[in-house]
Amino acid sequence: MSFFKSFMLAIIATLFLTYAFGVSLIEMLDIDVYVGNELIEPLKAISISALVVVLLVVVALAIVLSVFGSIIFAVMLIFGGAAMVMLGFFWPIFLIAGVIWLVARDKQSYHHS
Repeated sequence: MSFFKSFMLAIIATLFLTYAFGVSLIEMLDIDVYVGNELIEPLKAISISALVVVLLVVVALAIVLSVFGSIIFAVMLIFGGAAMVMLGFFWPIFLIAGVIWLVARDKQSYHHS
């Protein structure tokens, strides 16, 4: 499953679960949500909490990706450093191989007509 498809399914599942649990909790506990002196309808109250939950999911995803991105970057630095060390040890062999390749390669003759 692609990353974007998984991400969209996670957002839809979060919205649905927040709505389902939120409505049942508001009805079960008979909760009224007020902003200032105004009573907020249950659906609007749930939609606000669903948006907050989705924002929290996006923030958590960004944190997870940055942590894994940092780990991947560190691994790439280690392998890059190892490659540079190997190149540093074996550069004379690569130089000799390059000179042999330049001398021994087939030279194509260019015919001008």
